[in-house]
Amino acid sequence: MPDARTQGLARVLVDYSLNVQPGQLVVIAATPLAAPLIREVARRVLVAGGHPLLQLQLPGMAEIMFRNASDDQLRYITPAERTFREQADATLYILSDANTKELSAINPARQRLAQQARTELFETFMRRSAEGSLNWCITLYPTEAYAQDAEMSLADYEDFVYGAALVEHADPVAEWRARAQQQQRLIDWLRGKREIRVEAPGTELQFSIAGRTWENDDGRKNLPGGEIFTGPVESSVNGHVTFSFPSSVGGREVEGIQLWFEQGQVVKATAEKNEEYLHQMLETDPGARRLGEFAFGTNYAIGLFTGEILFDEKIGGTMHMAIGSGYPETGSQNKSAVHWDMICDLRKSSTVHVDGQLFMQDGQFTV
Repeated sequence: MPDARTQGLARVLVDYSLNVQPGQLVVIAATPLAAPLIREVARRVLVAGGHPLLQLQLPGMAEIMFRNASDDQLRYITPAERTFREQADATLYILSDANTKELSAINPARQRLAQQARTELFETFMRRSAEGSLNWCITLYPTEAYAQDAEMSLADYEDFVYGAALVEHADPVAEWRARAQQQQRLIDWLRGKREIRVEAPGTELQFSIAGRTWENDDGRKNLPGGEIFTGPVESSVNGHVTFSFPSSVGGREVEGIQLWFEQGQVVKATAEKNEEYLHQMLETDPGARRLGEFAFGTNYAIGLFTGEILFDEKIGGTMHMAIGSGYPETGSQNKSAVHWDMICDLRKSSTVHVDGQLFMQDGQFTV
């Protein structure tokens, strides 16, 4: 029998996050380590009248590809990739790695080459998401690798994951709808505002949000959810930001990141660890040097840094920013093959002012 919590997670994903309807093509992307959740999701998709299609990624395959493929092979886009981006009605990405540092020794230029070749597909994905023709969600199935990164036992990490996803509640869908209403009140207050200014240790940043829309991450695009986000006006970002936590992307951990912005563009970037990788990603395309997203973490049930961005960016009292592609539904016009989230902890000695009014102090909302 599958874990009741796995069944609960599948229920929320299919019935709430993806809202699967009869006749829809639903892609499930995962590794075999997530087999219990894959089976439960596929079962619920079928019950809902949808058509599940599995995209299985074996552990170690990404490393094999980047070590052995020619440049042309890295650029090649398979028919399956096009189907997932262009034809699927819903896509579920289940993070389920056996080794989160698998690509640490890969030349960043090769990863950048593969990303650049998929710019058009990524833009198609973002456009379809904004127009509502594609529902998607990212979630995580607990594995030993994530537990080790979080410095927990697997049992403790499972408790953390399922607790953050609210699946142990009698009616987790109702719980997420209640969270959505709480976050919507913040969005309603922010509607029509024009400028944000952030001051924190090592950070002094200001930018415009004039004409931009705030979106509610309420467990639909990410499970767990717990953020509100927008797209800053591309040319408006000025100042300096110090990111509090390491950031892992492309199988490589970058630590101690600091960015300096002038008129929206990163003009200087440093890191204490893997700085060259940071520079490589910033050179991917012109949009990689601009912010595509700015967000506040609102999930105060997540208080620990675990090394997995899906959870860490939701920590209540933090903010995060993504260099690269923005979400069109926010009004962002920034396009890039990159979307890289980085987190700044605001829970001590910090203020956020919106149009001159105090919005957050020391990680607590004041409005």
